[in-house]
Amino acid sequence: MANIGDGLDPTGLLSAARLLERPAEEFVNHQEVETLWAIKASEHMEVYFNLLKALDPKVLRLTPVDQLIFDDFSRTFGDKNINLEKLDEAELKSEASKAIWREFCNRFEGSVEDFNFATILRLDTSGDYSPENTTLVPRVQFYAIEIARNRSGLNDSIREKFGAKSKPVKA
Repeated sequence: MANIGDGLDPTGLLSAARLLERPAEEFVNHQEVETLWAIKASEHMEVYFNLLKALDPKVLRLTPVDQLIFDDFSRTFGDKNINLEKLDEAELKSEASKAIWREFCNRFEGSVEDFNFATILRLDTSGDYSPENTTLVPRVQFYAIEIARNRSGLNDSIREKFGAKSKPVKA
C-alpha cells in the first residue's frame, strides 16, 4: 500500500505535523491542508491495522483511558443494538446517531488527544481497509468502537487472515 506522504522528506513531514497542531478554525478548505489531514489519518489507519495483524487485539491499549471510553460507550450505546461486527454507515451517520455520538465524543475533550480528529474506521471487521469498507469518524468514536470490538473478539481473525505468514525454516 502506498503512503499518501510518499515523496515528503522528514522535514516536510515534521512541518506538516506542526501545522496540524494548529486550531482547525485557522484553516479554510485548502488543498494542502486537506492533504496533510489525509496523510495523518492514513498513517494512523496503517499503524492500527499493522497492530491488529501482529498482536492479540484483546491486549491492545489504544489510549491511557481505554476503560473509561469503554465504560462510557457501554452506558451510552448498550441498549442501541449496534452491530459492531458490521456497522451500517447510514445508521452511523444519521442525524439521531450523530447527535448521540457528538455528545459522547465531547465528553473526552481534554482527556483524549486529538479526540475529534478525523479517523478512518472499517465498517466490516472481516475486511481490510478499502474505500468500500471505511468511513471517517472522530478519533474518540473510532477508539470506542475499536476498543469494544477488540474486547469482544471481533478483530481476532485479522491476524489470521491478514497477518504475516511465517515461512518454514529449511534444514
